[in-house]
Amino acid sequence: MTYVVTENCIKCKYMDCVEVCPVDCFYEGENFLVIHPDECIDCGVCEPECPAEAIKPDTEPGLDQWLTLNADFVKNWPNITRKRNPPEDSKDWDGKPGKLELLSPNPGEGD
Repeated sequence: MTYVVTENCIKCKYMDCVEVCPVDCFYEGENFLVIHPDECIDCGVCEPECPAEAIKPDTEPGLDQWLTLNADFVKNWPNITRKRNPPEDSKDWDGKPGKLELLSPNPGEGD
């Protein structure tokens, strides 16, 4: 099992989860975070820390697409271990459906 970052993180990109991860398995894209499935130790510490409730265990149904996206993006995105401020308009995007088309494949800053 691993944890997966899902659609609601897109354009919200809160980083509370990054700060609590004991194994530093988060990677940063331009407007989204992902979890490296091979580095995640399934501790679950990140899930309750996400204000957008975008982190889910991969055992929940319907997350195959998100597990694949997380695994693919970690290959080219930088690792992030420190919390930074979210985008200024993150609250405007929290909870909005249909954000997948807004997902940028570009890497973020990382640490």
